[in-house]
Amino acid sequence: MDDDDRRRVLDLLCEDARYTPEDVARQLDLTPEEAEAHIEALENEGVLRGYTAVVDWAALDDDVVEAKVELNVELDRETGYEDISRRIAKFPEVVAFQLVSGDYDFALEVRADSMNAVSRFVSEEIAPIPEVTQTVTHYVMETYKADGIEFGDGEEDDRLSYSP
Repeated sequence: MDDDDRRRVLDLLCEDARYTPEDVARQLDLTPEEAEAHIEALENEGVLRGYTAVVDWAALDDDVVEAKVELNVELDRETGYEDISRRIAKFPEVVAFQLVSGDYDFALEVRADSMNAVSRFVSEEIAPIPEVTQTVTHYVMETYKADGIEFGDGEEDDRLSYSP
C-alpha cells in the first residue's frame, strides 16, 4: 500500500470510524479484501491506534467537566520528557497529552465529574511530580467543534439580513 492509499483510508476512517471495509472499498474503488488488508496493516503498524466517538458532553444530563492544563517542567540529567510523559499518561483523567512548543512544555486535556475533581487531580497528582514547576488550568466553558465535528443545535440561522 502506497502513502496515498494509506492517507485516503485514514481520512475516511477519521471522517467516520464506523465505516466498514466494504464502505471504504466502495469509496476508494478497492475490493473489500484490499480495504480490510489496508486497515489491518495500519492497525498492525501502530498508525491506526483506535476508534472513538465524538461526544458532546454538555448535551448529557450528567456533569462532565473538561479542562486544558498547561504544564511546565524542569528536566535533569536523569529525567527526560519521555519519563514524565509515562507517569502522567497513565492517569484515566488525562484524555489527551502532548509535548508542545511555546510558553509551556506539555498540554493536557483532563476530564472529570466536577471542577473540584479536576482541581484536586491537578493539585494532588500532577503538581507534586518533582519535575513539574508550574500548572495552569483552563476550564472548557463551551465546545463549538471537536475532532472536525461542529457542535450546536443543528438548526441553520434562517433570518434574512437587513441593510438600510
